[in-house]
Amino acid sequence: MLAACGDDAEQGAEVTLLTHDSFALPDSVFDAFRRETGLTLKVVKSGDAGQLASTVSLTPGSPKADAVFGIDNTFASRPIQAGALEPYASPLAANGAADFAIPDSNNELTAVDRGDVCLNVDESWYSSRGEEPPKSLRDLRDPKYASESVLLDPGTSSPGMSFLLSTVGAFGNGWQDYWKTVTAGGASIVSGWEIAYNQKFSAGEGKGDKPIVVSYASSPAATPGTSALLDSCFRQVEYVGVLKGTKNPSGARKLVDFMLGPDVQAALPSAMYVYPVQKGTPLPDGWQQRAPVPPWTVSLPPAYIAQNREKWLEQWREALGR
Repeated sequence: MLAACGDDAEQGAEVTLLTHDSFALPDSVFDAFRRETGLTLKVVKSGDAGQLASTVSLTPGSPKADAVFGIDNTFASRPIQAGALEPYASPLAANGAADFAIPDSNNELTAVDRGDVCLNVDESWYSSRGEEPPKSLRDLRDPKYASESVLLDPGTSSPGMSFLLSTVGAFGNGWQDYWKTVTAGGASIVSGWEIAYNQKFSAGEGKGDKPIVVSYASSPAATPGTSALLDSCFRQVEYVGVLKGTKNPSGARKLVDFMLGPDVQAALPSAMYVYPVQKGTPLPDGWQQRAPVPPWTVSLPPAYIAQNREKWLEQWREALGR
């Protein structure tokens, strides 16, 4: 019986999830996990997606948790190559998550949600001044719009890296010139999304003085009076995975399955303002109108990003004179 109970019992009926600082799900979801599995979910937060990927990659075989959620496609190759994840193919992935699988991987990571990173504009700010808002990321080459924008450092921010990749995809070899022009025009660069959106953005919690910010195509669903510039989007996919060396592998696998189940998938849009990956998941009223999926996004293979990330970051710093 002890062998049959296995690692769940050894963990005191608890499974620990390592995740990023923006992770948020309602208590009802945690309760549903306990009812379905008999396990209590403990959440440990560890910075942005980039920091999360680094933490996992530096501790292969000696994890700080049982599972990890929030590593995205811009950093996915790092923990996979580090051997820090245990392959697991969830039987639920066939209903949508498998469409976002990491190419040439062995099911080390399973897609949970997608959120398209792009510029957001406070339309109310412009209308109150009788001014026209920008229509495209290309408009930020105008010093007027550049000085009204707050962008993200791709070296410290996952959505910041995603927006950098948007410019690589949109401008090709001219992406460095774009950044030179935008920063010369007065764009602000901050370390993370929380500072940019909740402190600097004029429509954010802090009612800052910048009406243009890097966020998500779905953010306007939570912030009336704003819109997303859908020509500036990079598809960001967040994944869950079992950490190699966990003392509770069966609990971690149950958590992966649960993240693809209806309780989590239906809660994601309202709780974290991202799109679920599982087909047939209902969306909140008005989402299709306020947070439309971009008709086109920049999408680069994770391995290609991994091969070029450090070079692009160095070139970005050179462009900004850092």
